[in-house]
Amino acid sequence: MKELSFLTQHQSIPAKNLNEPAPSPDQLELILQSAMSAPDHGGLQPFRFLVIEGDARHELANVFEQAIRQRKPDADEATINKQKQKPLRSPLIIVVIACIQNIPKVPDIEQILCAGVAAQQIQLACSRLNFGSVWLTGDNCYDVFVHQSLGLDIKERIVGFVYIGTADAQQAEKERAQASSITQYWNKPQKTDFAI
Repeated sequence: MKELSFLTQHQSIPAKNLNEPAPSPDQLELILQSAMSAPDHGGLQPFRFLVIEGDARHELANVFEQAIRQRKPDADEATINKQKQKPLRSPLIIVVIACIQNIPKVPDIEQILCAGVAAQQIQLACSRLNFGSVWLTGDNCYDVFVHQSLGLDIKERIVGFVYIGTADAQQAEKERAQASSITQYWNKPQKTDFAI
């Protein structure tokens, strides 16, 4: 259905193919606002965003360099340079952060999933506004030095770095599996030896 094509045809764009222009301030506000509609058990809003653009990307490059030097003291210069180049691949980065609260009725996993949906909403909004994006994780996502450098609290986690820009070329449509191949209709309990 054409009405849902922005969902069914959505795909990430490699960060190296994301160039200027980035979203304008008004477009960025719309993109971030779209994330606020992520399903949110308990209305906790367990996420926040860091926007990194311009010279701040070079500061993040320095953070990534220091992080890799601490993680892998024997890393060669090619590995270090690769880390330093990551924040410079696109004009805009949104760091999506899960802010985990100690709420027994809303387990940590639900709060992290909520932040993950917020990241996906950002990507879908970018797509709708004709910008490319890619949601990346990797070692820097889980690195304590990176967390500290970005000002995260002890109970916060980076869900991902969403790189955003204008795609430099039309991407070939990605072939996807049919949902019917992994869908079943359930109607009664099944016998199982599996024990929880």
